[in-house]
Amino acid sequence: METVRTARLDLSRVTLADLPSVHELHSDPGTNVFNPAGPSPDLESSRAMLDLWLADWAERGLGYWAVRRIGEPDIIGIGGLRRAMIEDAEVLNLYYRFRPSEWGHGYALELAQAALRVGRDLGGTVVAVIRADNVASWRVAERAGLRKDRTIRYGGVPNDVYVA
Repeated sequence: METVRTARLDLSRVTLADLPSVHELHSDPGTNVFNPAGPSPDLESSRAMLDLWLADWAERGLGYWAVRRIGEPDIIGIGGLRRAMIEDAEVLNLYYRFRPSEWGHGYALELAQAALRVGRDLGGTVVAVIRADNVASWRVAERAGLRKDRTIRYGGVPNDVYVA
């Protein structure tokens, strides 16, 4: 689904116009503490990432959403589902990243629950690949109903795979 509304959030398909917000969010060291690749080093890297997400929507009809509070124009996060290969199996990878000023308000859980509903409608296996030391992220996954299934090497480091 290109757009989803939750109790407090508007989730809409990312667009090229979202590039400044995508870059701001993904170049922030605070939002990338658990990202093995680290923060996006420059606008071109963020553009390449956004181009992949745009291609997901164009080619697969599914991808990440820009997250806004209902009625507000500013993007507070990025997240949703993206088709991915994990250990030779195609899955729907659940992703969520929010501005630090938005942490602790339950927005990641709200997005995760919406994404899980979409994933169920699509009939795919929803997973979240989370570094074991990313306590806040695995708490969101568990509260949304995912359970730790196994540990794999992903992005060059051990990560736990949570499965819906």
